[in-house]
Amino acid sequence: MGIINTEIKQKTIKEAVTLTGVGLHTGKDVTLIFKPAAGNFGLAFKRVDLEGEPVIEADANYVTSTQRGTCLEKNGVSIQTSEHVLAALVGLDVDNVLIELNASEPPIMDGSSKFFVEAIEKAGIVELDETREEFEITDVISYTDEESGSEILVMPAKEYQITTMVDFGTKVLGTQNATLNQISDFKEEISNSRTFSFLHEIEMLLENGLIKGGDLNNAIVYVDKPLSEQTMEKLKDAFKKDTITVKPNGILDNLTLHYPNEAARHKLLDVLGDLALIGTRIKGKVIANKPGHFINTQFAKKLAKIIKNERRNNVPNIDLNQPPLMDVTQIMAMLPHRQPFLLIDKVFELEASYVTATKNVTMNEEFFKGHFPGAPVMPGVLIVEAMAQTGGILVLNTVPDPENYLTFFMKMDNVKFKQKVMPGDTLIFKCSLITPIRRGICHMQGYAYANGKLCAEAELMAQISKVK
Repeated sequence: MGIINTEIKQKTIKEAVTLTGVGLHTGKDVTLIFKPAAGNFGLAFKRVDLEGEPVIEADANYVTSTQRGTCLEKNGVSIQTSEHVLAALVGLDVDNVLIELNASEPPIMDGSSKFFVEAIEKAGIVELDETREEFEITDVISYTDEESGSEILVMPAKEYQITTMVDFGTKVLGTQNATLNQISDFKEEISNSRTFSFLHEIEMLLENGLIKGGDLNNAIVYVDKPLSEQTMEKLKDAFKKDTITVKPNGILDNLTLHYPNEAARHKLLDVLGDLALIGTRIKGKVIANKPGHFINTQFAKKLAKIIKNERRNNVPNIDLNQPPLMDVTQIMAMLPHRQPFLLIDKVFELEASYVTATKNVTMNEEFFKGHFPGAPVMPGVLIVEAMAQTGGILVLNTVPDPENYLTFFMKMDNVKFKQKVMPGDTLIFKCSLITPIRRGICHMQGYAYANGKLCAEAELMAQISKVK
C-alpha cells in the first residue's frame, strides 16, 4: 500500500451554481451553492447562516451520528445528510469544492444525487495545475460490525470500483446487488437511485417528528407490514395526499422504481458519498455487504488513519545520484540563508503543492562542536528549521523575484521527533501544502526522513515578506 502521486490533474467547478429545496429531516427551506475551490482544498461545507460562517471539512473524523444519514460536526456546528452531495462530487470526479448552506442539511431533492449532478455539470468542470494523489490498495483491508453482520472491505484493483450487496430479510425487498466498475459510470447508472425506507421506519420517524420534509417523491417506501387505516391516515396527512395505496411490487404509490435493484444502487451511492470522507482517492475495489452509514464511516476512519500513517512513512523515491533540480548555488539564489545556517543542499522536486530537498549531515557541521560532541546528534530544532527552509523554496517559487523576500515562521504545530539523526546520514525533506498559498502565507505539512525512516514531522506556517 502507498500514496501515489498521479499524473491526473485535480478538478474543480468552473463557476458557482445554486440549488434550493427542503431538508428531509428538518423540513426547512435551504439554499445550497457549489463554489469553485483551489487545488488541495478538498471538499468542505460552509454554514453561511451562522456567525463567522464556519467551515466543516468532509472528514471522517468529524462524523458524530449515522442514525438517519451521515452527520458531521466540528466545534459544535453540524451538517446533516452529507452523503448524497459528496457522492455527486466524487461521482463526477471533482476534487475541490466549497459547499455553502444556509441550514444544517442539504436539500433532499428527489432523494438521490441526480439534481446535484445536474447542477455540477451546469457549473462546468475544469482542471487545476495540481496533480491528484491516490492511495493504492495492495492488501485487503476490512471492517466488520459484529452486531449487524455488516462487512466492508477493499482489495487491489486497477481503478476505484464499488460493489454493494444488500439483504433485508423481507419478502418485499430481498437480496440485491449493484456494481460501479468505473467512476465515469456514476451519472448514468447510480446517480438517480433514490433513498428508501420501510413502512415501520416511516411510522417511527413520523411519531418522533423526524421526517418533516418528506413526501412520496423523495423516498421509496417499502411496505413490510399490513397497512392499517390509522397508519393510512397518518401517511395521507404527512405526505399531503388524498389517497395512498400499495403497488403490486410492495411500494407506496406515486412513485415508480428506476431499476429493479434501485435499493442496492442507492446503497452504493451512500458508500461512495461516505467514503469521500477519507479525503484521498482510492485505487482499489470496495465490496460492501449489508452497508450502512455506520459501517461506511467506520471504514472511512480506518482507511484515513492507515493513509495518514502511510503518508508519514512514505519516504520520497529520490535517486540521490541523479542531478538535482536545484543545487546549493541555485538554492542560495532563492533563500537568504547562508552557512552555517543554510541547512539544505539540493532540491529534487518542486511542484505547485509540494517540494522535496536533501541535506547531507557531516561531522563538520558547526552545531556538532557543542551539541553532544562525544555522541553527536543533530538538534531537533535544526531539523525543523531545515524543513522550514525546504518549505521556503515552495512559497518563494510563487513570486518572480524571490531574492527580494524573506521567509518568517508564523507558527509550528504537532512537532514530533521519531529517530536520531547523526553524522553520515542523508536527510530527505518533503513539504506539502495543507491549504493553498494566500497572501504569501504558506501552511504546510513537513516530514524529514533518514535511513528509510521518518525522523521528524511538523505542521508549519510561514509568511514571505518583501525586503524594504
